[in-house]
Amino acid sequence: MTIRTALGRTASLVALLAATTATAQSLAEVEAAAKAEGMLSTIALPHDWCGYGDVIAGFKAKYPEISVNELNPDAGSADEIEAIKANKDNKGPQAPDVIDVGLAFGPQAKAEGLTQAYKVATWDEIPENIKDADGHWYADYYGVMSFLVNKDLVENVPQDWADLLKPEYAGQVALAGDPRASNQAILAVLAAGMSTGAAPGEAAGQAGLEFFKQLNDAGNFVPVIGKAGTLAQGTTPIVVMWDYNALAARDTLAGNPPVEVVVPKSGVLAGVYVQAISAYAPQPNAAKLWMEYLYSDEGQLGWLKGYCHPARFNAMVAAGKIPQDLLDALPPAASYEAAYFPTLEEVDANKAAVTAGWDTTVGANVE
Repeated sequence: MTIRTALGRTASLVALLAATTATAQSLAEVEAAAKAEGMLSTIALPHDWCGYGDVIAGFKAKYPEISVNELNPDAGSADEIEAIKANKDNKGPQAPDVIDVGLAFGPQAKAEGLTQAYKVATWDEIPENIKDADGHWYADYYGVMSFLVNKDLVENVPQDWADLLKPEYAGQVALAGDPRASNQAILAVLAAGMSTGAAPGEAAGQAGLEFFKQLNDAGNFVPVIGKAGTLAQGTTPIVVMWDYNALAARDTLAGNPPVEVVVPKSGVLAGVYVQAISAYAPQPNAAKLWMEYLYSDEGQLGWLKGYCHPARFNAMVAAGKIPQDLLDALPPAASYEAAYFPTLEEVDANKAAVTAGWDTTVGANVE
């Protein structure tokens, strides 16, 4: 324990020194150093998630001198953390420079000395309650939990969580990740628990586990990671996922099959994801430049085109920086009025309950 603490303090000191250096650099100096490094390693960024395909393409077009090495696009937040740990002493291409993880994983990574501090030029427009004061992690975008439904196979589209327990949905309901590692799936369990009236946090996490136990016992739960392809094939006709992923899937499928995206009437949960730079990044300057791009107007609008509400959304709306057609493409504002933004403590408590209790309570091996 003493050794781990000492190592954590050393890592924190390294990160602090890196932050001091970053602050002393001008954007032009960061750009020049990034181009000299010539590569950026990302992880867990599927191209159909939050418009990342176009965002990555935009970065490459702006900085053609920097190649983007995309590691394991389908990884979950826990996998990203493990990738940093596994490559602490490795400066090769399998070491991620940056991560995009669920809110609870940002403070965890900082506490374990896995991140370095860096504040982008637009730092002040990121809301205070969704960023680390020292710059170790900061919100990038958010969405709400929804149901993506294959209308060819589902006659009556479910409108709320309780509907999913009905016998007519036997063998049809799936999560979009493994609830032992995927932030999206972990928070889906929280939302289900909240729909029963349980308080956000540990209580809703436990209630959510009981909900999925009922779903599994009834034969309605499919232990397959759901995505657009499995939905279209009929393996997972109903997938619980973030609204932006569901809306992107709707666009990708283009009516074959016809789908509906439903924001449930209860348990409307908003989920925030955060960015961070690895304390062991092989290309730290490319990582900083990537962050600058993501939090620029161009990067933020890239996420919005992927149906995500970017961190600077309110500031950009107030400044008239968001085209009307992008606002019009979003679901009706009424769908978001009941959205609940859990506190970091609630997210942490739910994560602990779900990851520890899924196997013993639900017992379905999602893969």
